[in-house]
Amino acid sequence: MVTDPACGMEVDPLAASVTAEYDSQLYYFCSDGCREQFEKSPQRFAESAIPAIGQRDGVRSPRLSSGSAGGSFELHVHHDDHVDVGDEVVLTKTISEDDVNRFAVATSDTNALHLNEVFASRTRFENRIVHGTLVAGLISAALASLPGITIYLSQSLEFHGPVFIGESVTASCQIDERVDERRYRLTTRVAKETGETVIDGSATVLIDELPLSTRDE
Repeated sequence: MVTDPACGMEVDPLAASVTAEYDSQLYYFCSDGCREQFEKSPQRFAESAIPAIGQRDGVRSPRLSSGSAGGSFELHVHHDDHVDVGDEVVLTKTISEDDVNRFAVATSDTNALHLNEVFASRTRFENRIVHGTLVAGLISAALASLPGITIYLSQSLEFHGPVFIGESVTASCQIDERVDERRYRLTTRVAKETGETVIDGSATVLIDELPLSTRDE
C-alpha cells in the first residue's frame, strides 16, 4: 500500500488506475479529483505527504508523525501511562486553504461556501469558511494524544460561529468523569485566538491500554 499525497488515503498500487509522475517519481491516487489537486501544485503535495501513514512495523505511540500537517499539542495529565479525571489535552492549529481543499476532496464535501470566493462573498459570512466538521475534527486529533488508545463512543457538538481560512483555533478536551473502568466523559471545546468559542460539546470515549508490545519496545 502507498499513500495518496493529496488526501492521505491508502492506495493499492497494483489496483490503482489514477497516477501522475513528478520529479521522476510515480504517485498513486484514489480518485481523479485527488490527482487534479496534486497536479495544480505537485511540489507542495510531494513535500507535505505523510509517509508514516503507510508504516507497517509497529509503533511506540498511538500517534504517528504527521509530517507537515502542523499543529501544536499540550498535554496536562497526572500520569504518563493512564488518564484520570482532570486530565486535559489542547491542540492549536492554523487551518490553511490546503487543509480545506484536501478535506473537501477526502469527504466529497464540495460546498461552494468553503471553496468559491465569489459565491461565499454573497452569503451572510462574506468570505469562505472552513468546514464545521473539519474544525470539529481537531477535537478527535486532541483526544488521540491522551495516554492509551482513545475510541470515540459519542460526541455532541454545538456550532456557535464560523472559522475563516487562515485563522488559528484551539481544541481543548478535559476529562470530567470516569463512567466505569474504561469509559470517560469529557468537555470538548474549540475556540479562536480571541477566546471566542466556535464549538462546544461533550464526548464519551473508551480508553484502552496500549498493546504490551508497544509499551515494551
